[in-house]
Amino acid sequence: MPFVRRTADGRIESLHRYAVEGAEFLDDEHPDVQAFVGNDTATREDFSRLDADFVRVIEDVIDTLIVKNVINITDLPEQAQAKLFARKSFRERVSKSSLRLFEPTDFGDVI
Repeated sequence: MPFVRRTADGRIESLHRYAVEGAEFLDDEHPDVQAFVGNDTATREDFSRLDADFVRVIEDVIDTLIVKNVINITDLPEQAQAKLFARKSFRERVSKSSLRLFEPTDFGDVI
């Protein structure tokens, strides 16, 4: 559907629903169109990484509120409790199986 106008160096400068002078037709899924609307693979990966980081921040905030007795875990809806417990459980399993290079050992602190 989009007709695109390009700059002199070939980058898309505008999208149009209808044919305009100097525009070429590109499919909606064309990589140039997807990049122009901010839906390219790199952008999606960046956004996914930011989402994952933000979810971790929210988890930490919830943990802090619980530790400081501002809220109780039971104040949260059951589905939220289940998701928090599932993430905590998964994170603990992953961290137990990961290599810990900087933890104290029987040989003293090793760095």
